Amino acid sequence: MTLDQFDKHLLRLLQQNNRLTSDELAEQVGLSPSSVQRRLKKLRDEKIIEADISIISPSVAGLDLTCIVEVALERGNSQGLEGFKASMLKCTDVMQCYYVTGKYDFVLIVHAPTMQQYEEFTNMWLLDNPNVKHFYTHVVMDKVKVGYSVTI
Repeated sequence: MTLDQFDKHLLRLLQQNNRLTSDELAEQVGLSPSSVQRRLKKLRDEKIIEADISIISPSVAGLDLTCIVEVALERGNSQGLEGFKASMLKCTDVMQCYYVTGKYDFVLIVHAPTMQQYEEFTNMWLLDNPNVKHFYTHVVMDKVKVGYSVTI
């Protein structure tokens, strides 16, 4: 799908506030509300808008510890990679999981209430996984910048 200036403007506005109504968006973009609704439907159908969500602070759920975990696998073959991906999809402690290039195979963003809970996560999902060669943990001291918008 090719994005025109109206689509791009809509996407910029929605990334700042996805609670804007079709009338409010129409006024800011210079289209009719029905045209805005058709465009938004198409953007969602084409998966350009992947999700409409509210981002909740992890601390509200008592998840005060954020760790960035680099994981190296013992076997980086397709079975090993797919097995690890499947296990991370099941793990609710893992907020984000990236298959990456370089020294490590995966980078995880993990939230936990305490260091003890993080240790339990590592025991269950990493240390007891025979395909995990080793992992390295960075404990986040301060979230300097966290963003989810894409420059359009």
